[in-house]
Amino acid sequence: MRQANGQCNHGRGKYGSADRRDAGDQGMRQGSGQFRLLIYSHDTFGLGHLRRCRTIAHALVGRRRDLSVLILSGSPIIGSFSFRTRVDFVRIPGVIKLKDGDYQPLSLDIGLEAILSMRGTIIRHTAEAFQPHVFLVDKEPLGLRGEVRDTLMLLKARGTPMVLGLRDVMDEPGHLAEEWERKNAAPALDAFYDAVWVYGLPQICNALEGIPLPPSVAAKVRYTGYLRREPAPRQGTPVLASPVDEEKFLLVTTGGGGDGAMLIDWVLRAYEEHDDLPLSAFLVLGPFMHSSLQADFMRRVERLPRVHAITFEANIENLMAKAAGIVAMGGYNTFCEILSFDKPALIVPRTEPRLEQYIRASRAQSLGLTSMLDTDGETGAARMAAALRALPHQPKPSEVSIPGLLDGLDVIGGLVDHWLERPRSRSARLSLVGEAG
Repeated sequence: MRQANGQCNHGRGKYGSADRRDAGDQGMRQGSGQFRLLIYSHDTFGLGHLRRCRTIAHALVGRRRDLSVLILSGSPIIGSFSFRTRVDFVRIPGVIKLKDGDYQPLSLDIGLEAILSMRGTIIRHTAEAFQPHVFLVDKEPLGLRGEVRDTLMLLKARGTPMVLGLRDVMDEPGHLAEEWERKNAAPALDAFYDAVWVYGLPQICNALEGIPLPPSVAAKVRYTGYLRREPAPRQGTPVLASPVDEEKFLLVTTGGGGDGAMLIDWVLRAYEEHDDLPLSAFLVLGPFMHSSLQADFMRRVERLPRVHAITFEANIENLMAKAAGIVAMGGYNTFCEILSFDKPALIVPRTEPRLEQYIRASRAQSLGLTSMLDTDGETGAARMAAALRALPHQPKPSEVSIPGLLDGLDVIGGLVDHWLERPRSRSARLSLVGEAG
């Protein structure tokens, strides 16, 4: 059994960098853009925040030739992704979230407070130099441990429109309410932000359920719909260099992989104990899975002729498009891809440290968009094998009609157009929320 590209490329390698651009963008070079969007993504765990921000940035520069986008990110593997022309990034020093909810520096041995101060300084100085026309903050209203507060104050004084972007589900309502109260999130939304964009639909998941928002903040909220994904332009060698090029397969993905070992083990045990499963499996372990776990899983894969694996694929959209079905943990980006490529999907959500994936998966199952396999203390191989046999026969998401389901990027594009083309007064910025909503 061959391993298909089983190495994760951290940095400037196979998967490109900010200096590698899509070939289709070459005809769109027109010098420096007239307008500038700055995006902040704190990135303490996994790939979700970075991939969401990158998707939005690419859609906006594809829509507007006069826009440049700069992403502030703490992701240690941001250099493994390619970026379109007029999209670039500033890598701020990384931190990681511990199991107890605390944080520690990812690499630098200088203490948490020192690294947070450094990150805040880099963020503020970048905003001062870049002079954005719009500032988009992902998920954390004040940034990690308040590191964006000074930048918000700076841009507020300049009259820069500021937006908070939220995924469709944050957490169980009670826990989210406690977290937002502890972080003084609602006052920050009232004081600094002109709009709150929720990248989903309330009839599927209500991101702000249980949050007592004052009317002044509630009026700023706009549900955009989910963010449609498309196959990435092919660059270099094909994404698959294994027998699954010629046959139908199930794609098993854990996202970043830091908490994906249970899913990979469960699927492997199903293939180890049941040789009658109808489709081959292609596993993407995730770049943040511990190296010892990656090595153990690769050894098990070598013994299974119908299972193939890699550790990381930056353009996982292309795998999604090829797959006959998806087995995943159900993070936000994966859910968007399942909907976009209209794939039957089995979601095995995590329940720690947040219920985000479980809430999304259970709601999607109730609507008929995907199916869900809850561990519920029972992870026998026979149970997973039965679910894998049924997966190719389950309905596709498109069989459920939900207006506006994948309109998110178009809606965001229209909101940004409106903002950039109107006078930069507070009344104009607030009219964006009212007219759009």
